[in-house]
Amino acid sequence: MTDMDRMAYFVCATPRSGSTLFCEALTETGIAGRPAEYFEALRGTNVPRQPHEYFDLPEPEVEPLLPRVDWAPTPQLAGARDYRDYVAWAREQGTTPNGVFAAKLMFGYLGEFTGRLRDTGAYAGDDLEVLAAAFPGVRFVRVVRLGKVEQAVSLWTAIQTQQWRDGGAGISSREPVYSHTAIAHLARYLTEHEDQWSSVFARAGLFPHTVLYEELIENWDETLRRTLQYLEIPGADEIELPEPPLQRQSGGRSRAWVERFLDEERDQVRAA
Repeated sequence: MTDMDRMAYFVCATPRSGSTLFCEALTETGIAGRPAEYFEALRGTNVPRQPHEYFDLPEPEVEPLLPRVDWAPTPQLAGARDYRDYVAWAREQGTTPNGVFAAKLMFGYLGEFTGRLRDTGAYAGDDLEVLAAAFPGVRFVRVVRLGKVEQAVSLWTAIQTQQWRDGGAGISSREPVYSHTAIAHLARYLTEHEDQWSSVFARAGLFPHTVLYEELIENWDETLRRTLQYLEIPGADEIELPEPPLQRQSGGRSRAWVERFLDEERDQVRAA
């Protein structure tokens, strides 16, 4: 592909939906871009969302469990004269030699990203119109996890430990603490963001290719191959697919927390 023919796509997700597992697999193919969260820094801070920013007003029982993270803006973002310079850098990082660019977007910072693009004065319109103008011919792939309680438990654990991938470094050796209040809030948060993604695409009349986390785990090769076919990347049918690049982080503690949460929810219904 030439620069004029470059294609772009975004993996649209919510936290702990399996999107990291999926995106690293796409990267490993060597032909599907390098989808990562290049655009997660918030406008007000130039760093990603802090743990407390997942909660509007944290409950007294939740607040002490939220770590404070001392992040610094990435050098490329801090040193950019214009946000378009940073986007150009991200596009270079996220593009494989065949000209395919990919990035991952969470709904939680979609508006932050498109707002930055509008602030350059080069783009206008709603969120998807801005993305289409900045990345001509852009396509969209959604990653959805059906088990929202499981997803919320995973997110609550990651928020406390700041360990977002298997083998990654956390910020504390302290064991995460169960909180029904936090998990319930995050389950609503994730469901609302999932619904918002659906609304964004429905308003634009778009039907993105959708990958279910549960199907990805059970039918790895088939699910990955269908995505490459949707993207219409030349040579995709001939390549050997990578093995899952990450191990699943869910274990005995996560399963116990899910069961505890569901038991407590049933008790609340019976008591009502």
